[in-house]
Amino acid sequence: MVAKVLLSAAAEDLLRSLTETHGPLMFHQSGGCCDGSSPMCFPDGEFRTGPADVHLGNLMVEGLDQPIGFWMSAVQYEYWKHTQLTVDVVKGRGSGFSVEAPEGVRFLIRSRLFTDQESEALGLL
Repeated sequence: MVAKVLLSAAAEDLLRSLTETHGPLMFHQSGGCCDGSSPMCFPDGEFRTGPADVHLGNLMVEGLDQPIGFWMSAVQYEYWKHTQLTVDVVKGRGSGFSVEAPEGVRFLIRSRLFTDQESEALGLL
């Protein structure tokens, strides 16, 4: 099966540390402007998802008991549904409410287009 969302090794390392501090986590990608276009990481359940959100998958992090859910606004998903997303982390502080902000780093999305074969497997063609 083709994953819609992945984690970089650096993001996995940070998520292990953040989970020790905040407990189970979740991501939401809104697609807004500025930092709203960055993936926001929250304590699991702190951001309420609903019918206007798409669950892209659960991210498995070695050493964590619970997967980290990744959600995206349905409007943003329509733009990005043909891409595989990788959550990465870089130095620099975002201005959102994401739990990594005090660490002097921020999450960001790297992406690549799915191949035709992957798109077909995902039912996108």
